[in-house]
Amino acid sequence: MITVSKLTLRVGSAEILRSIDLSLPEGGITALIGPNGAGKSTLLHCIAGLLQPTSGKVRIDRLDPFASSGPERARAIALLQQSPTVISRLTVRELVAFGRWPHHRGRASQHDAEIVETALSAFGLHDLAARQIETLSGGQRQRAFIAMTWAQDTPWLLLDEPLNALDPRHARDLMARLHELSRGAGRSVVIVLHDINAAAGWADRVVALKDGRVVAQDESRKILTPVTLGAVFDTPFEVLHHAGRPVVVAR
Repeated sequence: MITVSKLTLRVGSAEILRSIDLSLPEGGITALIGPNGAGKSTLLHCIAGLLQPTSGKVRIDRLDPFASSGPERARAIALLQQSPTVISRLTVRELVAFGRWPHHRGRASQHDAEIVETALSAFGLHDLAARQIETLSGGQRQRAFIAMTWAQDTPWLLLDEPLNALDPRHARDLMARLHELSRGAGRSVVIVLHDINAAAGWADRVVALKDGRVVAQDESRKILTPVTLGAVFDTPFEVLHHAGRPVVVAR
């Protein structure tokens, strides 16, 4: 479980996160939603140990990310940021293999190679495995970085707006794949989403943020209601249903 207690982050005179209390149970997908500037990405970076809060604490299955070493954190939690650095001349397979570094520290084994191949298959990248990263489209590149993060083989996977560069088909395929892989594989996914319908279709739980505060956290069906969404985004919503799934429409 990830627990966040009384977490506050100030930058100068600005309070970016305000007394965040959060409990994220293991398994499934938890979506962080909210308007621009709500603090979603900042919270994700604090959980990953990349941003030191002004006060409060974070625990990742009892690990304190601010008191542990980089390798310890990298074996407990994997983070994909919004704009990962593109390293030229690397092939897709070589990029995905970087996800194994926290485990083998430069001495890759057959086991590491097998996990890389599994990650390539899981995200539909085998046909692109020999291509250099800079020759890919934005969506293909994004899938490669997600596969690298997955190959890190951590209990927790944090993804910051991974759908941004993906077309509708690949966005749907990614969410479906994450949903499948978060079942029974010892993986838990925390994902920042702007697409509320992606959260409605695939997330088990939703955490809604606004103005640096958590305003609601629960099962997705309990959060994705016209009343709660209207309060979070300051706009009216209607929640419809199609083929057994909720569809959220801004009015």
